[in-house]
Amino acid sequence: MAGAAPLWKADWPAPPKVRAFTTMRHGAGGSQPPFDSFNLGNRTAADGDDPVQVQRNRDELQQLAKLPSAAHWLRQVHSSVALRFDAPPQAQGQDAEPTADASVTSVPGVVLAILTADCLPVVFAARDGSEVAAAHAGWGGLARGMLENTLAAMHTPADALVAWIGPAAGPALYEVGVDVREAFLAHSSTAGSHFVATRPDHWKVDLPGLARQRLVAAGMDPAAIHGGDLCTMADPQRWFSHRRDRRSGRIATLVWMEP
Repeated sequence: MAGAAPLWKADWPAPPKVRAFTTMRHGAGGSQPPFDSFNLGNRTAADGDDPVQVQRNRDELQQLAKLPSAAHWLRQVHSSVALRFDAPPQAQGQDAEPTADASVTSVPGVVLAILTADCLPVVFAARDGSEVAAAHAGWGGLARGMLENTLAAMHTPADALVAWIGPAAGPALYEVGVDVREAFLAHSSTAGSHFVATRPDHWKVDLPGLARQRLVAAGMDPAAIHGGDLCTMADPQRWFSHRRDRRSGRIATLVWMEP
């Protein structure tokens, strides 16, 4: 998998049998513009992508990445819900996707997947290789405790985990309004250090920085949190970005333990 064209390998000190990567928008798949070409999000069908083609893309991903089983896809709704999976999915397709924004497993061969196009994809692994998790956190989910709830759903203590933050809207381009800033300040006054004023009632926000802050507050070692330096908005050749393009496909971040 390392070096495969449309798969960006997570750069983190994960245990030997843990695998994690984020897909790239080109190099595989057959979706047509503006979803070209490796769109893995079937919730974009109302905007024009073909759900049959998305399923073909997902099937191609399974072969390309040599996944040990079909991935657990979620119906993501910017919630703070994390689910545990103890076996591969029994059914495929959009109707089989449970509503949640994070997943956890302690079973080798069970593949976890989340979709993003600017929101934070965060994967976790127990240092001893016994457990993994994947979380989707836009600003709303992050503010509501998505990452803390993911840690709470894991059997592994927070200080025994490593994490990788994948491609997301970066602090140089991601501008937000009063509602976003106030949501984080209500949780912690120190969150203000991750906002830089741009114009009246608007700020650039460092979403990966906020994620790090909250993970450390939840008990993770700061040195165990990696990534967060890949900006989806700044790189249209590699990543989909909803904020940049409005009509956009979705990249996927996957994690599993080899059997």
